[in-house]
Amino acid sequence: MSTRVTALRGLQIGIDLCVLSAALWLGYLIRFDWAPPSNMWRSLLVLWPYVVGLEYALLLAHGVPRYVWRYVGLREVVRILLACGAATVLLSGLRASAGLWLRELSGHVVLPYGVIAINCTLSFLGIAGVRTVRRLLSEKSKADSRRQRARVAVPTLLVGAGQSGVQVAKEIETRPELGIAAVGFLDDDPAKRGTLVHGIPVLGSIEAVSLIAPGLGAKQALITVSNAEGETVRRISELCSGAGLEVKIIPGLYELVGGQINLSRIRDVAIEDLLRRDPVALDSEAIAASIQGRTVMITGAGGSIGSELCRQVSQFAPRCLLLVERAEPALFEIHREIARSFPDQRSVPCIADIGDRARMSQLLAEFQPEVLFHAAAHKHVPLMEEQPCEAVKNNVQGTRQLADLADEHRVQTFVMISTDKAVRPTSVMGATKRAAEIYVQSRARLSRTRFVTVRFGNVLGSAGSVVPIFKKQIAAGGPVTVTHPDMERYFMTIPEATQLVLQAGTMGAGGEIFILDMGKPVKIVDLARDLIRLSGFAEDEIRIEFCGVRPGEKLFEELSTEEEAADTTRHPKIFVGRTSAEALEDIEQRMDRLVHAALDGASTRVKLELRRIVTDYRLPGLEASALSEPVPNSDFLRPEPAANSTTRLSRPPKSVRPAAHGVAGAVRSGSAAS
Repeated sequence: MSTRVTALRGLQIGIDLCVLSAALWLGYLIRFDWAPPSNMWRSLLVLWPYVVGLEYALLLAHGVPRYVWRYVGLREVVRILLACGAATVLLSGLRASAGLWLRELSGHVVLPYGVIAINCTLSFLGIAGVRTVRRLLSEKSKADSRRQRARVAVPTLLVGAGQSGVQVAKEIETRPELGIAAVGFLDDDPAKRGTLVHGIPVLGSIEAVSLIAPGLGAKQALITVSNAEGETVRRISELCSGAGLEVKIIPGLYELVGGQINLSRIRDVAIEDLLRRDPVALDSEAIAASIQGRTVMITGAGGSIGSELCRQVSQFAPRCLLLVERAEPALFEIHREIARSFPDQRSVPCIADIGDRARMSQLLAEFQPEVLFHAAAHKHVPLMEEQPCEAVKNNVQGTRQLADLADEHRVQTFVMISTDKAVRPTSVMGATKRAAEIYVQSRARLSRTRFVTVRFGNVLGSAGSVVPIFKKQIAAGGPVTVTHPDMERYFMTIPEATQLVLQAGTMGAGGEIFILDMGKPVKIVDLARDLIRLSGFAEDEIRIEFCGVRPGEKLFEELSTEEEAADTTRHPKIFVGRTSAEALEDIEQRMDRLVHAALDGASTRVKLELRRIVTDYRLPGLEASALSEPVPNSDFLRPEPAANSTTRLSRPPKSVRPAAHGVAGAVRSGSAAS
């Protein structure tokens, strides 16, 4: 230990001993009105070293001297209080018992009860006080340093005087370099009006912002409610913008790590904020039990959903995380992010295509994952409509091979990410995803692996989705192209969707299709108008054009059918569709024909073979009976199982439940989610 540190420790011990001594002497003086009798002076001189020594020993026992003074907080103050309280109890006990065995000396060496009480109070105030002064001096020094390099502070109204608002106010006070001067709170709670929150007055409701802002010279508003719903954010944003204020917002709950608000991440209000919903309550214990200490594989790890799954899974400390992706740049980025954000997490980047059976078998044999999240897929509806053979190779045959390999290598849980497009599909993409669902269900009947499917709709900000496209069109000066004025979609943020995927992965016995509650529908044209306004333009500055519904698209999407009898689960935002699975042998014969057609590059035959598998696939202008040919010899599509493969367990088909209210046929959503 350096001489400087030793001297500092010695000084701190000396200060503590002086404070305890002063408290004892003041205790005698106050108790006897500043004129203690001579016998009390003798008592003080005799007991002084013993009392102070006892009190300091109790401070040591409670760890108080180990705490750094300039970082003292409520936790340290509580420890000081406990130590002083223990000293008071011990001294009172000695005082009570001393009268029995030191009767002759009790007038000289026994502390009066009044002195004990006063000494306890003064000791606590003194020990805590000197540390508080040290912290205040330290913070003042830092504030002066920051103030020298701070930007000009912008007068700011804080909207929301709740817990998040208090955290924001504290950080603004200690970080002048942020350039924010909090001039007041706005809050709709009448009980808070006229009060002070961390020294900042609560001035009125948000409705009064146009009256309050000019008098304070406010230039911007900061929404400090981290769990506000989208409608609330929209209302606040419109009122503040109408008052001439620039509107900023703190990150939402899905964006926070560990519940900590970092004001460096203050940003403009985004479309995700206007579409916020109630936070998802997760059963973290169930998710942790299914992931912690296990090897987890994620296919499509570089995609929008796959990469977020990597982030969410890493929070539950798997033994090893396998990132499977065929796009090298995307794989490099997500692996680097996981390594930076979770330095203790073992993550292995694996360049692989799910259609490459040998490569996938090699990875499964080498790492033996217990949990597999299958997010790899072709998802762009118009592109897949033009190239149906590629959609089949990836979405159908790729999933089929992966499911077979998961069964062969004894993966415990296989979670397939599906889409609302698979419900009564009108597109090749939707039909291929539904065909994959059907195969996974059939495979589940004869496997030890627990196969489940999670189906949801549009996720905000995913690659190729509507929001990034609109943003690019707005940045280019327009026009913003919308397919149809009546087109509606349900939206969900990427973190929310992946959290529910993790939750659904803990449910079911196998073969279920879990359906996520997507909330309220949003008209695409309204979404376009919101994005134009949030980009700082008026509606007449950026034109909206209607270009017509593209091939394979619907005006309204569904997440389940009446036949699936979607029912509630233990989680309020997850439903389960129960249908009887088809016999695996039958579905494999039809898939052989489908894959054979895809390998031949026969687009028309691919669509017709899809219709034979997905009977509610709407195929305008074509009939399944238009093509009739024998099943080709396609054993090369299904390699024989290894000699050491396990015997498959037979599982009876699941019964179909009655249709549930509110989900089947009524839950509609947006574009593909994988």
